[in-house]
Amino acid sequence: MTFSVIQTGGKQYKVKSGDRIKIEKIIGEYKVGDKLSFENVLLDVDGENVKVGTPFTGNKIDAEITEIAKHDTVLVAKYKAKSRYFKKNGHRQPYFEVKIV
Repeated sequence: MTFSVIQTGGKQYKVKSGDRIKIEKIIGEYKVGDKLSFENVLLDVDGENVKVGTPFTGNKIDAEITEIAKHDTVLVAKYKAKSRYFKKNGHRQPYFEVKIV
């Protein structure tokens, strides 16, 4: 079994070829079909060969952007009892859906 662990957007993802994952939006001008390269590879497992990074292995994982969208709305409410104070806001986090090549 071949897989890698990559780090992007402050999170770590276990990926293998053909996987589709949702990652935090990366700053810059990107559009659907663009290629990404992840240099922060923490672990590579290729059958019996295991390469652990200190902190990174030096390998690169290539991916292609398949979708740029926003997650569902998360409601944020502030409330104080007996003072007529109530605030409600919504938040939609942008993300990229990428396919590992």
